[in-house]
Amino acid sequence: MLSARAAAWLAWSMGALSVMLFAPAVLFYLATPTSGGIALSIFEAVVTTALVFALSTMGALVATRRPENGVGWILLTAGFAMGTGFSAGGYVQFSLAEPSGRLPGTEWMAWVQQWILVLGLGQALVFLPLVFPNGRLPSRRWRPVGGLTAAALAVIGLTLGFAPGPLEEYPKIENPMGLGMLGGSFWGIANGAGWVLLLGSVVLSAASVVVRFRRALGVERQQLKWFAFAAALVAVGVVGVGAAYAFSGDPSTDTPGFLKTAQLLLFASLIGLPIAVGVAVLRYRLYDVDLIINRTLVYGALTVTLALVYLGGVATTQAIFRALTGQEKQPQLAIVISTLVIAALFNPLRRRVQGVVDRRFYRRKYDAVKTLEAFSARLREETDLDVLGDALVGVVQGTVQPKHVSLWLRPEIVSKEERTD
Repeated sequence: MLSARAAAWLAWSMGALSVMLFAPAVLFYLATPTSGGIALSIFEAVVTTALVFALSTMGALVATRRPENGVGWILLTAGFAMGTGFSAGGYVQFSLAEPSGRLPGTEWMAWVQQWILVLGLGQALVFLPLVFPNGRLPSRRWRPVGGLTAAALAVIGLTLGFAPGPLEEYPKIENPMGLGMLGGSFWGIANGAGWVLLLGSVVLSAASVVVRFRRALGVERQQLKWFAFAAALVAVGVVGVGAAYAFSGDPSTDTPGFLKTAQLLLFASLIGLPIAVGVAVLRYRLYDVDLIINRTLVYGALTVTLALVYLGGVATTQAIFRALTGQEKQPQLAIVISTLVIAALFNPLRRRVQGVVDRRFYRRKYDAVKTLEAFSARLREETDLDVLGDALVGVVQGTVQPKHVSLWLRPEIVSKEERTD
């Protein structure tokens, strides 16, 4: 077991090394614009920088404050892998774009990028949910999941590192470490088996979070809410990338701009994961998660609804204008009217969405608000003190739900004349 000082030194050294290894990637991104242009390259540089910095910084903070908790070290490992992998990938892209020929070591940089990102993200994808938030497994029965993950990552790493032929990410580059003695079919079967094992490990790891959440109380339950919220955003990003791949054809030859954008949005969603983990483990503003989830649900649904209303309004106005005039050009008046409609609908729609979210996901809060509103109306009409006391006790029991409730009324102050008599 490392001492607190040694753990802090090691953690911050790993975090600083990850950021230093990633720094050249920013220059490579800006020097080789993607198919989406320089704006998309700048967005890529900003998102990946924030992701590596979040993983390294939050990992170092957690490992320093809680060195016995493996969560911080998992984040640091992922940050190191991403810092190295992004720089290697940027070097390869810059080299392949050079008209004069490849730069020295391009094949080896591509080889490193081929497996380090998969292993770095793979271990975080499984082990982080498995040991969050205290760094320990839910029980001994979950140990086989760790062994299964180690086997899956080992198989995938070997196949990516030593399979002969072109590299998966860079079909124009031959694997400099390829071993042709076992045949191509062996490597293909092994790679498929490794990914199946890793997928099974991910599913089992996610199941461990559900099991832990059902048993958790108090602080641990709030910690798991932070993690679940961040993981849900990542899941949305994964679905977006999957949908982009479905419409992108063969991305190995030329990555479409919308696919690259979806991948960057996935990376952007990953930024919230180390931040949520750090907040949960260090217990900083831990109980704000309910408010954040509530606001995310409300404004996410509101944004989608207003976007549909805006697009529908523009399309409808354009169709009416085309039917009346026969012209295809869309008038600016349609955009102005749709914008004014959106502005008018914002507050009423926000209140309606807030009510729906509270009724569906925060029923206890919604019932408490309704109970207090009913009591306030009764308080204005009722004059019997005993009846009001019973009603007050009922309100406290229905909203706060304490184990015991008692009502104490201050006795009336005896007037000076009554004391004289």
